[in-house]
Amino acid sequence: MNKITLITGATSGIGKACALHFAQNRHDLILTGRRTERLQELMTALQKEYPVRVHTLAFDIRDRRTTETAIASLPAQWKNIEILVNNAGLASGLNTVQDGLTDDWEKMIDTNIKGLLYVSRAVLPFMIARGKGHVINIGSIAGKEVYPNGNVYCATKFAVDALTKGMRIDLVQHGIKVTQIAPGAVETEFSVVRFHGDKQRAKGVYQGFQPLRAEDVAEVVYYATTLPRHANINDLVLMPTSQASAAIVHKV
Repeated sequence: MNKITLITGATSGIGKACALHFAQNRHDLILTGRRTERLQELMTALQKEYPVRVHTLAFDIRDRRTTETAIASLPAQWKNIEILVNNAGLASGLNTVQDGLTDDWEKMIDTNIKGLLYVSRAVLPFMIARGKGHVINIGSIAGKEVYPNGNVYCATKFAVDALTKGMRIDLVQHGIKVTQIAPGAVETEFSVVRFHGDKQRAKGVYQGFQPLRAEDVAEVVYYATTLPRHANINDLVLMPTSQASAAIVHKV
């Protein structure tokens, strides 16, 4: 029987790449996201190409009650979740604190911190009941180093770093692995969202060097889940070769 993997934020970027990579390796998938049409298209494509089952849940992880209801609605056979990939996250705005927009702050805090917690709280009892599981939290180099104008986004990813460590402490007695994958610059819709839809400005972020691809991150995420049960990658920072730190990128 295929393992069941739940991936949040599966409609684009790293989440979509993870869905593809896990499907290629015969994992049945629970895919979540806000965009119903994209979820349906992805489900159809994956089930046509690979011998896997796909179950979709369209909801916004920022809404606690909706998140709880969505996870609770899973049919019994879909609750045997072996891997949870907490991927959903975003940056909104790139301003100093004194010029920051509170709507941007709340969107990042509600998605990157509270959303991760809501989903984890709903899924972890299934893993605990089975005495096994693996939680993968997608962090960021921004959760290791603060960069100019990153303030609140960095704070949310520092929180993911801390929550990953806390989860590991709380779950070790239940045989559940907890891993953080912290990428540097990855060319996805990330910067388009950060700059509120300004595609030209977003494109400039990745010019002059080779950033990571979503597929690069997905490959590492999957690899982390393939180690024997007694071994775990606690924390892994994945950077483009041209990026030395959060704020230092060699461009040509």
